[in-house]
Amino acid sequence: MSYALSILLRHRRLRPVHVGEETQRGVIARANRNAAGRSAAIAAKIKSGDLKPGEKLPSTRELAESYAVHMNTASRALSLLHDRELITGQPGRGTYVAEHPDR
Repeated sequence: MSYALSILLRHRRLRPVHVGEETQRGVIARANRNAAGRSAAIAAKIKSGDLKPGEKLPSTRELAESYAVHMNTASRALSLLHDRELITGQPGRGTYVAEHPDR
């Protein structure tokens, strides 16, 4: 078991059923599902028009706090949205809804 995984398990007070690779895959899979769920929620806001093209998104920290997730999960969710070309990042300025989010 990796050191980071053991810290995560202790922090969340989880007891692994299977020690080793299977446990690590489970933690990673849960984190990916969490990020996918958050990105789907933001994507729905973009497609419904709640977030308009060119509108600035909250910071990663603000998103993490509003969805009650870790900053890494919020960052991964933004990365998924960027991959789907629904948002664009501007270094030093922030993250904005893409001009053509209808894809």
